[in-house]
Amino acid sequence: MELKQLEYFIAVCQELHFTRAAEKLGIAQPSLSQQIRLLEHEIGTPLFDRIGKRTVITEAGKALLHHSYNVFHELSQAKAAISELQGLDRGTLKIGALLTVVNYLLPPTVAGFHRKYPNIELSVLGLRTGDIREGLLKNELDLGIVFLPMEHHDLECVPLYKENLALAAPVNHALANEPFVTLDILKETPSILLPNTYFLRQTIDEQCRLLGFTLQPVLEMTTMEAIINMVGQGVGVTILPKAYLEYIDNKSIRTIPIQNPVLTTQIGVVYRKNKYLCAASRVFMEQLITSTKRDD
Repeated sequence: MELKQLEYFIAVCQELHFTRAAEKLGIAQPSLSQQIRLLEHEIGTPLFDRIGKRTVITEAGKALLHHSYNVFHELSQAKAAISELQGLDRGTLKIGALLTVVNYLLPPTVAGFHRKYPNIELSVLGLRTGDIREGLLKNELDLGIVFLPMEHHDLECVPLYKENLALAAPVNHALANEPFVTLDILKETPSILLPNTYFLRQTIDEQCRLLGFTLQPVLEMTTMEAIINMVGQGVGVTILPKAYLEYIDNKSIRTIPIQNPVLTTQIGVVYRKNKYLCAASRVFMEQLITSTKRDD
């Protein structure tokens, strides 16, 4: 069994399509199929079922996939341990961060880290909570900045800070000059929100259910920039993190506190429990924690 075969196997598991997996790997599809057949021969059992045009992972394939991720995880740990001997003079650091915090939370830490350690290749990706979770578990990310709680036996969470959510309304809206609003205002006020697959939306939906009503937005959009644009054009109101609304300082909207109840979310940094935290990860975490405490 070769590492290259395991790499090919993981790609087929992720795509569940041999042609797409071959394109992803940059090899010919017949070569990929041959390597998978050799791997199946080595294992002694099929790893995939071909049902018509569908490719399905067998139980044996699922077991091998779990251990394959662990194999590559151990390799990455070995590389990290070796690079640690060189301190912060070289290396890489990949961070997945919530779209809501990429702009206003990370820039000071990222800029400060890069000034001190310019030889570390730093990547910051704006992602959804679920994508960050998967990236951490698949060892594609070193650190994640997410909404908490994020519960998984392989993940360690460090709370950073809590942030309030607030209502954003057009400047000429009837609510624009209110000192605060209550959540039940959304019963009769057209709203524009993130889809219900987003953690932030799920938090809002849950609070509405506790108040006895189901939220029915007039629009669902997947980016906060698009939502703010629609609010500014008078289509409706929205609910987003107060810090984000203050950061963008859009003159066409008003930010109004929400009370009874106050809506809050917990932001935290997450990493794999059994992952070797290299010097770059540890230093970045320390600087991020210091930055958020100073902001509080």
